[in-house]
Amino acid sequence: MHRLRTILLTGLLTLAVVAPAVPAGAHPGVASGSTVDRAPGVAAGLWSGGLPGRSTGTDLLSVRGAGPFRIGASLTRLTVAGLIDWTAVDCEGVVTAGVTGEWAGKIMVAFRNGRLVEMGTATAPPRSPAGAGVGMSFAEVARIYGPRGEFIHNDAGDDTAYLVRFGNRVELFTGHPIRPGVGYFQVGLADHVERAFRQGRPC
Repeated sequence: MHRLRTILLTGLLTLAVVAPAVPAGAHPGVASGSTVDRAPGVAAGLWSGGLPGRSTGTDLLSVRGAGPFRIGASLTRLTVAGLIDWTAVDCEGVVTAGVTGEWAGKIMVAFRNGRLVEMGTATAPPRSPAGAGVGMSFAEVARIYGPRGEFIHNDAGDDTAYLVRFGNRVELFTGHPIRPGVGYFQVGLADHVERAFRQGRPC
């Protein structure tokens, strides 16, 4: 299930880079029955309402987040600021979203109970603060982190990923659907990111 999700997210990020904007409710890759919304027409440059500071570039994705997309940030605030493009609700109530601005086409974000718990990318850059990212071999990633990281397996025993822990947050590097090496790099709360990889999703 995780591999299917990776394939879908990789496709969505690719489409966001090469495809023009699509009307509300017609975003590619959103499953039938999902709730899809467009953010209200608020200028993408709006940074009021106590949001984190401006991004200094789109080359770094860390366990703190990326640019204005910080772990723990409110979906409502990001939406009002015009930073959320579309949303899709999965069967566990987790809201997956595309973003606007300089991070559009580079990351996807996920919210649980209205708070940002995960973000990921299928592009390079961004890379981790240590320099690891999509397109590298798993051996390269393991050399970068050394004893700080570890290979883990999902509960079904049919998928492997590379995990780096930072307290209650993690970096997770998973495979590509059609070639060897890292195809998706995500960060966020361990009880969401790691659990989702290990257990898969029920739908």
